[in-house]
Amino acid sequence: MNTLSAKRILLVVGGGIAAYKALDLIRRLRERGATVIPVMTRAAGEFVTALSVGALAGGHVYGELFDREDEQDVGHIRLARDCDAIVVAPATADRMAMLATGRADDLAAAVLLAARVPVLIAPAMNPAMWDHPATRRNLAQLEADGVHVVGPRAGEMAEKNEAGLGRMAEPLEIVAALEELLSPVAQSLSGRHAVVTSGPTHEPIDPVRYIANRSSGRQGHAIAAALARRGARVTLVSGPVTIATPAGVDLVAVETAREMLAAVEDALPADIAVFVAAVADWRSADAADSKMKKGPGGPPALALVENPDILATTGHHRARPRLVVGFAAETNDLLANAVAKLDRKGADMIVANDVSKGGADQGVMGGATNTVHLVTRSGSEAWPQMTKEAVAEKLADRLAVLLETAP
Repeated sequence: MNTLSAKRILLVVGGGIAAYKALDLIRRLRERGATVIPVMTRAAGEFVTALSVGALAGGHVYGELFDREDEQDVGHIRLARDCDAIVVAPATADRMAMLATGRADDLAAAVLLAARVPVLIAPAMNPAMWDHPATRRNLAQLEADGVHVVGPRAGEMAEKNEAGLGRMAEPLEIVAALEELLSPVAQSLSGRHAVVTSGPTHEPIDPVRYIANRSSGRQGHAIAAALARRGARVTLVSGPVTIATPAGVDLVAVETAREMLAAVEDALPADIAVFVAAVADWRSADAADSKMKKGPGGPPALALVENPDILATTGHHRARPRLVVGFAAETNDLLANAVAKLDRKGADMIVANDVSKGGADQGVMGGATNTVHLVTRSGSEAWPQMTKEAVAEKLADRLAVLLETAP
């Protein structure tokens, strides 16, 4: 049976040039047996007509918060509850800001604020707007609130001679994301405990300097959020990051590799452990108590010692989780290095990514996208470039299936 068959999908059509894609999205959803309840913002009416939307949806188009007929039974609450999921496409910068700050000054905003069902947004805007700090903050807040995101993608903009990250995901991609969101596996980790490490570690040299890796924590935090959405109890052990803690997870904040290892061991036993953190391989053998000063003798010698291997320690631990997954950031010999790590680290899977290549908007470490290979003892599987959130959702589904067959 199709995942979307007999599902009621409330579609909020936002006021952007990508609104024309909503027409095809409606058709694609109905092809799969879904009922589409359209809500159009006033700005959406500047790009597509309610007549077109209603004809394709095969029903009434909602638009006004204070419509006498629609609101006689508190219609915005009814709309929010009488559906299986809500899709916002396109999700403009303004719509994202409204949702992130809890505004409810039009019908779409009120419906979203009252929602108790999964919400999927498909952002679409100019690359400069997408990269603006305010939009990044709003996106982080939405993800922390449990809102699911598909896209945007890189490509040509409506503006002449402009290109970059900001194009709305294509309708079939949105459909696929929605199918995954509503799949039966969505609560398949209920009752399970997952431990996820994320972010960098900071190894002090002196009170103002440290050794670290380039990591935003975005991939690890996204995986923690995806596992939590599938019903798992998630312990997120994170180094210093500037992104929001996902909703529904237990955060243990650490700074150093030794602190991270201790926190992971304290969190055991667990069913799943996913090691995404970019742990510094070395630390200063003797961190200074005061700031090291420049002197006539040149830079001071910095003696380094090796940090504990958190993945290997857990992979060979007496309380080893049933599934142990490591991430491997490589710049060369990607698959060979990942295969070599499987047995050495005691892992069931290595998720390998080539950090020598940048994503569509910036480098992989700290960027919004990732291209990974899943390496197990039975072979490897290459995934196309996706947002880190999409990688997290797909990996969480895979782990849910593997856990059912793990010894």
